[in-house]
Amino acid sequence: MTIPNSIPITDELVSAHGLKPDEYRRILDLIGREPTFTELGIFSAMWNEHCSYKSSKKWLRTLPTSGPRVIQGPGENAGVVDIGDGQCVVFKMESHNHPSYIEPYQGAATGVGGILRDVFTMGARPIAAMNALRFGAPDHAKTRHLVAGVVAGIGGYGNSFGVPTVGGEVNFDPRYNGNCLVNAFAAGLARTDAIFYSKAEGVGLPVVYLGAKTGRDGVGGATMASAEFDADIDEKRPTVQVGDPFTEKCLLEACLELMATGAVIAIQDMGAAGLTCSAVEMGAKGDLGIELDLDKVPVREERMTAYEMMLSESQERMLMVLRPEKREEAEAIFRKWGLDFAVVGHTTDDLRFRIRHQGDEVADLPIKELGDEAPEYDRPWVVPKAPPALDPASVPEGDIADSLLKLIGSPDLSSRRWVWEQYDTLIQGNSLQIPGGDAGVVRVEDHPAKALAFSSDVTPRYCEADPFEGGKQAVAECWRNLTATGAEPLAATDNLNFGNPERPEIMGQLVRAIEGVGEACRTLGFPIVSGNVSLYNETLGEAIPPTPTIAGVGLIPDWTKMARIAFAGEGQMILLAGAPEGWGSHLGQSAYLREIHGRAEGAPPPVDLGHERRVGDFVRGLIRSGRTTVVHDCSDGGLAVALAEMAIASGIGAEIDTPAGNAAAAFFGEDQGRYVLTVSAGREDGTLDALFDEAGKAGVSLAAIGMTGGHELKLGEARAISVSELKEAHEGWFPRFMQG
Repeated sequence: MTIPNSIPITDELVSAHGLKPDEYRRILDLIGREPTFTELGIFSAMWNEHCSYKSSKKWLRTLPTSGPRVIQGPGENAGVVDIGDGQCVVFKMESHNHPSYIEPYQGAATGVGGILRDVFTMGARPIAAMNALRFGAPDHAKTRHLVAGVVAGIGGYGNSFGVPTVGGEVNFDPRYNGNCLVNAFAAGLARTDAIFYSKAEGVGLPVVYLGAKTGRDGVGGATMASAEFDADIDEKRPTVQVGDPFTEKCLLEACLELMATGAVIAIQDMGAAGLTCSAVEMGAKGDLGIELDLDKVPVREERMTAYEMMLSESQERMLMVLRPEKREEAEAIFRKWGLDFAVVGHTTDDLRFRIRHQGDEVADLPIKELGDEAPEYDRPWVVPKAPPALDPASVPEGDIADSLLKLIGSPDLSSRRWVWEQYDTLIQGNSLQIPGGDAGVVRVEDHPAKALAFSSDVTPRYCEADPFEGGKQAVAECWRNLTATGAEPLAATDNLNFGNPERPEIMGQLVRAIEGVGEACRTLGFPIVSGNVSLYNETLGEAIPPTPTIAGVGLIPDWTKMARIAFAGEGQMILLAGAPEGWGSHLGQSAYLREIHGRAEGAPPPVDLGHERRVGDFVRGLIRSGRTTVVHDCSDGGLAVALAEMAIASGIGAEIDTPAGNAAAAFFGEDQGRYVLTVSAGREDGTLDALFDEAGKAGVSLAAIGMTGGHELKLGEARAISVSELKEAHEGWFPRFMQG
């Protein structure tokens, strides 16, 4: 059979579609002829890194993805985890890095829209969003513009759609100057007996297009996201989609109403690669073919070609396989919500992906090879060279008080209030903690006491120094932040952001980070149930730092016993759980070393996962038994920064004892697995003795380090700092930076 092809396929055209010569030869072998221009675009969309995971699949398979609560692991639109009482939480994290660098507002906004669709496609109503953002150096010419646009885009979409943004991260590093990262997370609630999947079932059934009309925005977006940036970056601007959160809100309500009718057999979000990816994935998963008639696709621009329609990434669209007898009822729902509803094809039994346009068959391809059998590479990699341990004697002891003020007012450790106050953190009325604590917490509707906690974490400088330990630490810190609220960590999603995997040193970072993530997830019982890999984050040959972001979900059975970071009152005893003798020791790769001494040296702090679990389980037990309501984990900046944040959050000061040994290491060391908590002091009933005895039996170090009270924070022999001075330093940097 011959398919008309008006555009000759040249080597240059193949290369422009991101396909290597050997991949194109594989295409020729698969179909036995030269592809049409539309078919070339389809292969480009399905076989690029963003959609096929061809460089990472081998290593992703090593991650733990199952557990007693896991209902659905990787491979669907989002992961699904049982939270009891017939309810489940549906969640995922995805990157929108390249689009956000090119067009920050729309890039970030459509990243939020896409991750929300991933969640409600599964039948879940979104209840929480987070974002993990990495920008270049604050003094770089483009950084302020990117921060302003990305934050406005996230807020503009999420606020209009009506989902609370409950947490996230913002970091700055010169290595992100040419390639910012925007990782978007969403979670939703569903019934365990009403989860919807993307696997098509049944022959001859209608394939239905739902939502907004198709335009030319986003054509080639997934291919663009699978390539490095170069000097022609501005020419890629047309590949960024444009979002409409109000249409998406209507789409959410229409989809959930439709799902309740029993009309939906399979449903898939049109995300990366749009109509192509959604149709191929649905058909391939169900061992079925799909035939589409593009003349029936709702469009908002004239004279759109088949190529443009198949590769458009216009937002707010879904594809569904429908029970034919429910067509009129289904169409009425979508018309009521002002959305398009069009039968654009049907399922077949021949495992072919056929596309017709204006009377011509413009594509006829084997659907399984497109969906399941994209190229898979075992790329060469080298083990990253670990730096030598930092010699503690090489770090001079600076003034503790001055160092703390400088740290909490630095770009990475200052308050993110300027950012999160642009997000609606309270919409839906279920948020129990606003951003600024260890984790966001959202009450579960229709349940008197249950809540879910959410956190997102990674420390790229640790991953740069040692990707294996850095990968472990990202998981451990996320697990720790959930635990610090009193939540049982249930499961995680990952967003693995790296440079060009064709470079063995970058591939080595990816492999070792995944190995570290996997080891931590197995030991902590914290499976990865969904995620995303974003590679080729490079500009003119300079890669970003390895950034394997981990976002996790935890369950709080009774939120009235939830812990917060703010000191709860004066006269409370401050305890440090999980610390070595001397409270802290590790200054390698610390924020203190970088911000105070201008050095980035040494190995990152090692993560003892057995220790992490023992201490976390002990602290969670204290929270749930009501013996503490104040807990904060120690992370960037160490114990001193944790204490300062607790004082600022409450307005209450504290006096901390003088540590034994090196004061800088005690207060600013970033040893892992530590929590600061408070308990009522002055008890004469043996309660405190019992607490210390319990810690000893659990193999957990517990030290009394000071007392809350007054309006100053005094660290050992250092001068006292008023809480108001701490707050001014902490809150001041971001507004000053954004005002220019």
